[in-house]
Amino acid sequence: MHLLSRLEHTVFYSHPIMYSNQSPEETQYRRFPKSPINRRIYAFAIDFGSVWILGSFFWGNWFLQFLVLFILWFALRVILVDKNRGQSLGRWLLDIKVISRRFKRNPGLQELSLREAINGGGSVLAMIGVNYGFPNFLSVILLSLPLFIDCGLALVDEEFNLAFHDRVSSTIIVPTKRGFSLDMRIKKLWKSWKRRKIR
Repeated sequence: MHLLSRLEHTVFYSHPIMYSNQSPEETQYRRFPKSPINRRIYAFAIDFGSVWILGSFFWGNWFLQFLVLFILWFALRVILVDKNRGQSLGRWLLDIKVISRRFKRNPGLQELSLREAINGGGSVLAMIGVNYGFPNFLSVILLSLPLFIDCGLALVDEEFNLAFHDRVSSTIIVPTKRGFSLDMRIKKLWKSWKRRKIR
């Protein structure tokens, strides 16, 4: 009888995941610190704007511009990220980085390429929609739709903030101490300016 009790204790308490309502995938995600969604949006906007502005210097037909914009996006979000510990320009400014969920380290070129083939393709289409779509707003909406669907999943996923490209490439955005803390610096400057105004 005593042996049976010890056996039950081992089965039920040594393996809590087997008897938890959470899937193994959800349990794996909970090991990572959650990055604020607003920082992720700001970081993406910085990368998006940087590529868009640089790409605007290369005018041509839509295919040529797509090619130039995608090369710039690949350089910023794959090559730079691979060399800069999971951080693009926007992520470095906002103290976040991308890591591999499987290996819990900086993702490799294969994972980054898969990730940005999805996210970058949607982003470049949105840029072309803005460049060539006006004043036809229907074209802007249609060309931006893949990006909205991809990134929109992160907005509705309140628990893990995983976009479609995160799920496919098995990556996740996490906070890091390495960065410029742009949002915190802006808040600090704003508070300082408000104090001076009151005086």
